[in-house]
Amino acid sequence: MEKMTMENMVSYSKQYGFIFQGSEIYGGLANTWDYGPLGSRLKNNIKDAWRKRFIQERNNAYELDADILMHPRVWEASGHVDSFADPLTDCRHCKTRHRADNLVNDYTNSSIGDKMSNEELINYIRENNIPCPKCGKCDFTDIRQFKLMFETYRGVTKDNKSVVYLRPENAQGEYVNFLNVQRSMRAKLPFSIGQIGKAFRNEITPGNFTFRTIEFEQMEYQTFCKEGNDQEQYEYFKEYGKKFYMDLGLPAEKLRFHDHEKLAFYAKAACDIEYLFPFGWGEINGTHNRTNYDLTRHQEYSGESMMYLDPVTNEKYIPYIVESTYGLDRTVLAVLFESYQKETLADGTEREVMKFIPYLAPYKAAVFPLIKKNHAEKATTIYNELSKYFMTTYDETGNIGKRYRRQDAIGTPFCITIDDETINNNTVTIRNRDTMEQITLPLDEVKDYILKRIQF
Repeated sequence: MEKMTMENMVSYSKQYGFIFQGSEIYGGLANTWDYGPLGSRLKNNIKDAWRKRFIQERNNAYELDADILMHPRVWEASGHVDSFADPLTDCRHCKTRHRADNLVNDYTNSSIGDKMSNEELINYIRENNIPCPKCGKCDFTDIRQFKLMFETYRGVTKDNKSVVYLRPENAQGEYVNFLNVQRSMRAKLPFSIGQIGKAFRNEITPGNFTFRTIEFEQMEYQTFCKEGNDQEQYEYFKEYGKKFYMDLGLPAEKLRFHDHEKLAFYAKAACDIEYLFPFGWGEINGTHNRTNYDLTRHQEYSGESMMYLDPVTNEKYIPYIVESTYGLDRTVLAVLFESYQKETLADGTEREVMKFIPYLAPYKAAVFPLIKKNHAEKATTIYNELSKYFMTTYDETGNIGKRYRRQDAIGTPFCITIDDETINNNTVTIRNRDTMEQITLPLDEVKDYILKRIQF
């Protein structure tokens, strides 16, 4: 069973309509990617799985859709305006730009660069003759701090412009709406606010397809709780997140917890869930105990009280926050890699197959007329009916074997063949993607047969 390289996954994703290079006809824009017809569907299925697990199935959990553009004071309160920057250095020889901490971390195979000052970083690079990853020379400029937030302006005249930022994370939308959600939903602690949305970071990206991009999507989850209950919530959501990923089809042996060695000054605990990509372990989730820092800062900067009144004890306090963030684009990438298999069959032929869990598959079923001129009309009627209940595709080109292979390659779990038996006896043949076994089923049982097998 052959696995996929990153380079081959880029090609495969383009070939089958999962992911395309952004602005490709203009030569592309580095580290931007567009999701094609199948990629969009896969991505939305993962969103739906997250909503089901984190909003629908949980008590006191509410979804939010906050604006990308927020009041600039939000980012002052969060600390992003003053401190959200990368230590960058340029190679004088080949003119490429690098994060100095990453150069040190990669050289030492550790995270010691995260703890160094700019002066310590550049001294370490020069003393150890750390080479440029592109040209191999060690000839770097002094380090400069590079702002990671994209700035834009609102106002219609030159004299009436004010700076606003594209949000670098979704979390602040949940924090500034804490009171709105709590009051409108009459929510009692602990309760959670979840949000799926775009974020933007103007950072140096090392590639690796959609793993790190300047525009990305997050599935954010903030649980507000009382101090003393915070660590219990933190441990719970670490395990809850891992279970979620395993239910998406990522095996336990390719997932691990990675505790942060260096904590933000306000944080009590922080841990990532990492998946084993072809390039190594990569973060796909971050769970953090942020204490009451965020709400305290917004209370200070806005002048609005963020106090919660406990209806049982009549205590007033600023809640603690346990954050659990899921990188949507990284999750899609992990699912693509984990699902792809190249198999040698009993007859010596090979097939490429995406073994998505059925819930995530872009199409749940494909409808084939065995012979176009004899069975297309009936097949079209069945296709139109099944499409009311789940995503279905239709294929009448080529022999049945080739059609099966096309659907295997995009991960369709069930193929339905319409033939003379369908016309005469109202039965169809259903073929299972993973086992390749075929069964005969009465037509009126097909919908429920498939619906039962595509649940999450």
